[in-house]
Amino acid sequence: MSDTHAQSVAFVRKTEIPASPPPMAETGALKWVRENLFSGPFNTIMTLLGLLVIFYLLSGLIPWIVNGTWEGSNIQECRAILQGNGGGCFAVIADRWPQLLFGFQYPDYLRWRPTLAFLLLFAAVPPALFVMYLPRWTLIATAVYPFVAYWLIWGGTVLSPVLTAASLLAGYLVFQKVERRGFVLGLAAGIATAFVALTISGFITSAASGVLALELVESRAMGGFMLNMILGTVCVSLSIPLGILLALGRQSKLPIVKGFCVVFIEFVRGVPLITLLFVANVVLAYFLPPNANFDLIIRVIIMITMFSAAYIAEVIRGGLAALPKGQYEAADSLGLDYPQAMRLIILPQALKISIPGIVNVAVGLFKDTTLVSIISMFDLVGMIRGPILSSTQWVGVYWELWAAACVLFFIVCYGISQYSQWLERQLRTDHR
Repeated sequence: MSDTHAQSVAFVRKTEIPASPPPMAETGALKWVRENLFSGPFNTIMTLLGLLVIFYLLSGLIPWIVNGTWEGSNIQECRAILQGNGGGCFAVIADRWPQLLFGFQYPDYLRWRPTLAFLLLFAAVPPALFVMYLPRWTLIATAVYPFVAYWLIWGGTVLSPVLTAASLLAGYLVFQKVERRGFVLGLAAGIATAFVALTISGFITSAASGVLALELVESRAMGGFMLNMILGTVCVSLSIPLGILLALGRQSKLPIVKGFCVVFIEFVRGVPLITLLFVANVVLAYFLPPNANFDLIIRVIIMITMFSAAYIAEVIRGGLAALPKGQYEAADSLGLDYPQAMRLIILPQALKISIPGIVNVAVGLFKDTTLVSIISMFDLVGMIRGPILSSTQWVGVYWELWAAACVLFFIVCYGISQYSQWLERQLRTDHR
């Protein structure tokens, strides 16, 4: 054996070699930039073009914001302060923010009432949105809030919302009692009971109009972003359950129910919303008695709710169609009747699938509330296009007001979108 072979000794390492850090280009921000922005010639060109567009926009937007002023009582004073430096005249927002939020007819000394109603919204909404984390009894705040908010915003006697809530509760109790004999029969009995109770409560309210009454404010005085919030909140809250009923009715085996739902959905989806608003404003008055006083906001709420409910019904119908037939067979094997199967098995799964579509309709509905400015209702857009821009004090100011409107709508719509994404993650139990 040679000396070389005699001196070779086998070696076995007893400890692991420490892991070396990855290269700088394969981790962190550098990796993300390389893979997402500069992964190829086309992506590199598009990234550079995008950066140029962003730079062009920010080079004009940032000086407009930074050099702007919030002082001045009219456009002349504002321009004198700016001295041509290219800043924005945000003094119009500081001067007209009450009109942007409440309109120009809502009494100044009563603005605390819609403000309080808006603050109470943050206590009433969480029990419904985060029901899986809050006790069930907190839903009482959600159920009571619509009646309290109505009393605060519109005023009048406290008996009006109390008796209305009692009438709806009576209708619900009758529905639960009669539902055992049939869902449709129970629904019809509940609606009839609520209607009779509401009629009786109307007479009682008229007879006791001075009991714990707040100063009455007419619907024509509602305006600004407050009107958009009222229409958006009420119409979304009403259109979701109505859309569920329409979706179930369209799949019903009863020819009359199915035919009515099909005709309603297809007709409403085939008509522009602006047409329905004109019907609510003008045409509907011809079908009312001569001295009838049907509130314009109620008419608009009915039309917008019908419009959005038709779209939500189709979204939910898609969720129902996406469920496998085995889910319906499983409900039958458990001995559940139709209402129980829908409430406990079918609808929870279908609604989970339909969340993105429902949120898309809700966001579009909230933005479509600005269309009421076409029928002379002074919402946020109507206030900007009408009283503010037509005044001699702020003639020629445009971008600042529209930017404020964009910020307000973006905050609400972005909040709805983020909540829907969070809810989807919470309900994504099949991929955990």
